[in-house]
Amino acid sequence: ARYKMDLNNNILLITKEFPKIAPGGRELLNKFNHDVLSSIFAEKLKVLFLTPNTRRNLKKLFASLRCHIDGIDSEAINAMKEIIKKEKVKLVFIDGSNLGVLSEIGKKSFPDVKFIVFFHNVEFLFFYRMFKQNKNPLTLAVSIINYFAEKKALKNADEIIMLNHRDKNDLERFFVTKKVNIIPNSLVDNLKTTTSEIDFKDYMLFVGGAFFANYHGIKWFCENVAPLVNQTIVIIGYGFSEYKEELSIDKKIIVYDYVEDLNIYYKNAKFVIAPIFHGSGMKTKVAEALMHGKKIIGTPEAFVGYEDHRHEAGWICNNANEFVSAIDSANNSIDEYYDEDLRKIYKDNYSYESAIDKYKKIL
Repeated sequence: ARYKMDLNNNILLITKEFPKIAPGGRELLNKFNHDVLSSIFAEKLKVLFLTPNTRRNLKKLFASLRCHIDGIDSEAINAMKEIIKKEKVKLVFIDGSNLGVLSEIGKKSFPDVKFIVFFHNVEFLFFYRMFKQNKNPLTLAVSIINYFAEKKALKNADEIIMLNHRDKNDLERFFVTKKVNIIPNSLVDNLKTTTSEIDFKDYMLFVGGAFFANYHGIKWFCENVAPLVNQTIVIIGYGFSEYKEELSIDKKIIVYDYVEDLNIYYKNAKFVIAPIFHGSGMKTKVAEALMHGKKIIGTPEAFVGYEDHRHEAGWICNNANEFVSAIDSANNSIDEYYDEDLRKIYKDNYSYESAIDKYKKIL
């Protein structure tokens, strides 16, 4: 069945299907929200998974003009209504502002049901910034459609959740907003003790899927910073095999696509780099580095949402020379590959357990 549903409760989560291999931070956050809600509501939680239609046709085009995107169609809408009505659902959690039209449709049919919309970022700004990079008219169209989807979410949702104050401020520049709840990006603890070894050590590590902000950032780093340092650089990210030849412009740059066990690569890395210049939301790679007890060298964009801990977490750089200086500082100051104080920052602020407490206050 396209839509997996089990109608035995009064709490409904609407989200994307989870791929077996999460290509990036957004998919990890989708699953994280699912797991947190499962922990809070147990058998009361049932899930409506949306499967986006990848085919391009005229029908899909007209549907997108009504903000019926990313898996929203008549079948999904009917499934949502059926679950709410049959199970007397009192709360609907919509995981993604791009799905904002569902809050509009749901509120019209069920005005007494509470709708919560989780903003991964400000979607229309994310795609507009992407359009400024690639000048693709389709990207601009996606930005416009997401603008109206987010407008519907803000108008109809009873509660809004966002990841950081930067996105909240961006939202308020363009929309009249209700109270926004801030819950920072969090991760399930995947740190595992491993005795496995690899053939190289003392390297800097970059982790992230090959979407435009990650690709743009690490490409800039390979071209502008790598030639100025004498240290191995390991890049790991779903989809980066496509760019392996392009990025491996120096023999000290090693590129992997998906790897079975990230723990090995985090364990042997001296520090993590995050040269990210574009995007919104929060960067999962920073929370993941803290989880592994690693310092981070990154741009201001990489540390958005982590402002309270950025000085303990690492170094902020705005250009190639500052990256080189920070790399020198890191190599001179880091004696141990694992810092328990950094891991404590993760556990207290960005862990599964800390997120459950924050969600409970809202839900």
